[in-house]
Amino acid sequence: MKPRFFLILGTLVLLAALAVLLWPVLFPPEQPDPGLEEGEGEQTPPPDEVVTLDILCVGDVMVHKPQIASQYDEATGTYDYTNNFQYVKKYIEAADLAICNVETTFAGGEPSGYPSFNAPDALADALVWAGFDVGITSNNHMIDKGHKGLIRTLQVLRNAGLATTGSRLEWEKDYTVMDVDGVQVAVIAATYETAMRGTQHTINGIGVSKASEPLINMFRYGSLDEDLAKMQTRINNAKADGADIIVCYYHWGEEYQTSPNEWQQTIAQRTVDMGADIIFASHPHVPQGVEYLQNPEGRQVPVFYSLGNFISNQRRETLGGDKYIPTEQDLMGRVTVTYNKTQGRVESAEMDVIGAWVDKYYQGGKTVYAVVPLDKDLESNPALQASGHLERAKAALEDIKKTVGEEYVSAE
Repeated sequence: MKPRFFLILGTLVLLAALAVLLWPVLFPPEQPDPGLEEGEGEQTPPPDEVVTLDILCVGDVMVHKPQIASQYDEATGTYDYTNNFQYVKKYIEAADLAICNVETTFAGGEPSGYPSFNAPDALADALVWAGFDVGITSNNHMIDKGHKGLIRTLQVLRNAGLATTGSRLEWEKDYTVMDVDGVQVAVIAATYETAMRGTQHTINGIGVSKASEPLINMFRYGSLDEDLAKMQTRINNAKADGADIIVCYYHWGEEYQTSPNEWQQTIAQRTVDMGADIIFASHPHVPQGVEYLQNPEGRQVPVFYSLGNFISNQRRETLGGDKYIPTEQDLMGRVTVTYNKTQGRVESAEMDVIGAWVDKYYQGGKTVYAVVPLDKDLESNPALQASGHLERAKAALEDIKKTVGEEYVSAE
């Protein structure tokens, strides 16, 4: 058997040697395409689609009694508020999404100012003319004219071309989602309540009717856990609805205080933890500080504690007292959001503010109101040239820098 064994072994060795010799002939290695450079034929994944959006929000749009008379044209019997916003229009229009707090009702009939606000419908048209996209309707003057005023306010704003959030019609959702350059941005708003009257909710001391109650996003400091759970539900529902970015607005804080209180800071952090990407706020009628709060993913979320009055008749001459209260100042809060559409996440949100100041002066026998941007063109602003209030506007800019930090104030 030995010779046979060695014969088989020899045959196997010979076959193995032949296989080694013939392998390159039978199975030649792939040759690179001579027309391609090295690595040129490799498949590389396409780059992520990243979108950058500018989201802007201003503070309280108010119409006191003198502002009604100033905008009335006796010759035509009509109102026109567009001149109030002519100098800030360029900033509002430039934003991809512009938001304002509409702190009045549009109840129809005779217009009225404080304490029961009811503005001419023409104000809604002027806000759209200025470039705003969303009107916040949840604030402490939203039920000044009762349930009918609440409903008609929504109708007037929407007919003018503004989306609304903070209150709703009974079959609608309690937030709004806007398509902004292919990115879905949810805007969710809520206002603080005043003390309960038995089982009845109140806003600004006015009882909220049973018809109005389910249509308003509101919260009480005394039932904060329960009410913030509702805000969490709104955020979750908006995301389930396709929202990519969550913007929250609160009407909160103490009037005329230039610093946020503990309630504001607590609510802000909890809202960031719930998934908000930006927080805007107002009600104190004066600017308050801004800061970044960290969310659970470690990203920084911009918070504007109070944007102040965008326009009103509240000013040094009307409030009185020895201490100057900066009710003429507003922060046009702006956030540049970088959103990665491929990965479905916000990569960053960087904030700054464009300061604004409400000028009031007399010209041609009428009172003129103008929101003046505190920008590089301040000294040539036509309103300030007409009023002679340049130094007051400059002082307002310095106040804003101290309040929010000079690093956040735009030098545009």
